Amino acid sequence: MTTKKTAAKKTKVAVVKLPAKKPEAPKKPAAKSANKPSAKPAHKRNTKKSKKENKKKVVRDSFTMPQSEYLKIAEIKAICLKSRMHVKKSEVLRAGLKALAKLSARELRRAMGELEKIKTGRPKKR
Repeated sequence: MTTKKTAAKKTKVAVVKLPAKKPEAPKKPAAKSANKPSAKPAHKRNTKKSKKENKKKVVRDSFTMPQSEYLKIAEIKAICLKSRMHVKKSEVLRAGLKALAKLSARELRRAMGELEKIKTGRPKKR
């Protein structure tokens, strides 16, 4: 005669693991009919795409310059502020590059020759 305890030990129960359900992707709304005009005007529909196409890659860089030339940036910014035009340092430098690019090779060589040569790199810590 078997008791309840021994009967429970003798019976083996098979445990079956069910596969985990994968989350379903949200269903896409039904396609709009071609005859129905869009709610948004054409120029507003394509704004996201055009912003990505027009976005230019920017580059961060550091450089060394004499303090007297660095102060010239502040002077140019002050002149712009008097004209009610707020500019950033990077905009001043970019405008300077555009101005240099318009020079002839001879004028550019002369301007570059007038610059004093400086050591590049970070100054030593004391």
